[in-house]
Amino acid sequence: MKKKCLITGITGMVGSHLVDYLLTNTDWEIHGICRWRSPIENISHLIEKINSYDRIFLHHADLRDSLSIDKTIKDIKPDYVFHLAAQSFPKVSFDAPIETYDTNITGTERLLSSLKNHKRDAIIHVCASSEVFGCVPKDKLPIDEECQFDPASPYAISKIGTDLIGRHYAKAYDMTIMTTRMFTHTGPRRGDIFAESTFAKQIAMIEADMIDPIVMTGNLDSLRTWADVRDAVRAYYMLVTINPLKGEYYNIGGAHVLSIKDMLNFLISLSTKSNINIKTDPKRLRPIDADLQVPDTTKFSNHTGWRPEISFEKTMTDLLNYWRNKIKKTGTYLQR
Repeated sequence: MKKKCLITGITGMVGSHLVDYLLTNTDWEIHGICRWRSPIENISHLIEKINSYDRIFLHHADLRDSLSIDKTIKDIKPDYVFHLAAQSFPKVSFDAPIETYDTNITGTERLLSSLKNHKRDAIIHVCASSEVFGCVPKDKLPIDEECQFDPASPYAISKIGTDLIGRHYAKAYDMTIMTTRMFTHTGPRRGDIFAESTFAKQIAMIEADMIDPIVMTGNLDSLRTWADVRDAVRAYYMLVTINPLKGEYYNIGGAHVLSIKDMLNFLISLSTKSNINIKTDPKRLRPIDADLQVPDTTKFSNHTGWRPEISFEKTMTDLLNYWRNKIKKTGTYLQR
């Protein structure tokens, strides 16, 4: 019998790329949770397979609704679970902290409780975030798994809850649950609320003569370690298939360390326009920022053999081309 996996957040950037990876590299049935109002643009290239029930099955459920989650788990009884769904925008979490906590903390509790009741032997990946580490002093870099949590946003607080709930269920109920703190990962289909994606979108709009040649930015001083989303989903697959250990937690991230400013300058260097300027928009600044994000991924790499393979240059080129194609097809966007 074929294995079945469940992906929460299947319509997001990471979820959609994970589907692509699993279709190519496994024969699993792929089940995905999406909300009734979720946009399906990121999986639009899979519509034919979805409509014909060819390995991909969508289930309408919401992490904030216990009954829908419980019914979905009971119906599917998945062998593998990738819990990716979240309110995942740090800046938005300052405006909507309660929604963020309910979705990310209580939603994770609802999901794991249903799995405990209906498929306790599933192999489960709970996706937390590198944001849990917050403002890390330079002398603590690179950040290993035991680094103290110091959240810099309601989103980061919620992901600490996600992380700890996953580890609690592993210990209390003997469930095979691993949590990950993935550092910055990006590429095609990245939401435009994230810095590199809004920069790429604005550059594409400038190239199409839709807006003035000015890229609006927030804080450019933060240091990030960049990974490609396609490397990230390969890591998630390896996490659940290579000797999964109950209750373990891992930092995962790329190898290319670069400030937001230098990342933007690289994107601008790819542009067909030569006169692009940069301007700080106070509305894009967070009240506080996690400004040093450099991971130590030794633990995960030693356990699975995973290493990032896709270059920073290819990731950013593919992201910019993604936005060029979107704007060519669908026209103008909010300059956010």
